[in-house]
Amino acid sequence: MPSHARAPLTLVVEPPRRDVGDAELARALAGAEDWAVAEAWHRFAPMVLVTAERALGSRSEAEDLAQEVFCRLFRLAKTLREPDRLRSFVYSIAIRALKSQLRYRRLRAWLSFQSPETLFDARYVTIDVEARELLKSFYVLLDRLSDRDRLVFILRRVESMTVEEIAETLDLSRSTVKRSMVRASARLSRWVDADPGLQHLLVGNTAWRSG
Repeated sequence: MPSHARAPLTLVVEPPRRDVGDAELARALAGAEDWAVAEAWHRFAPMVLVTAERALGSRSEAEDLAQEVFCRLFRLAKTLREPDRLRSFVYSIAIRALKSQLRYRRLRAWLSFQSPETLFDARYVTIDVEARELLKSFYVLLDRLSDRDRLVFILRRVESMTVEEIAETLDLSRSTVKRSMVRASARLSRWVDADPGLQHLLVGNTAWRSG
């Protein structure tokens, strides 16, 4: 995803919120009604931003990605066959955008002959300096996973999605999701065990190691 100037993530004039269901909102988006654009942002932007920041480790990059997701949503709204599944539709667009961003980041690192940058924005986390450095180290480990394994791990252990939900979201079989989760957990466990600092950070939280 090419870099670009980021517009502020706020509306100049905030219109009144509408108490409508997802299906009605989806039909309004398909009809390009002005109020639906603002309502969709207010309703779904927090979900997209949190998921993107957890997957990428960067608030600023998550904001860029959220804008891209909603541009795609407004463009693709007419293709939604089941309006009551608008939330899932937005989430699937966000996941596709994340996959593209992770591929772009990997390509960028390869072209520059450098390791992927540690995209963890410490400005938005109220933890001490040592913990921030350890979290940066953990995101470096996540960068060593394949794009699929990274997304499966994040969705399973951070977003607490079920195997079935991940399979539907990523358009994978359940067996593929399970294999990917086992592989990601095993590799991360091995790398963390080799880093005493990360062991200290994650002490008492071993759930992520299992498939």
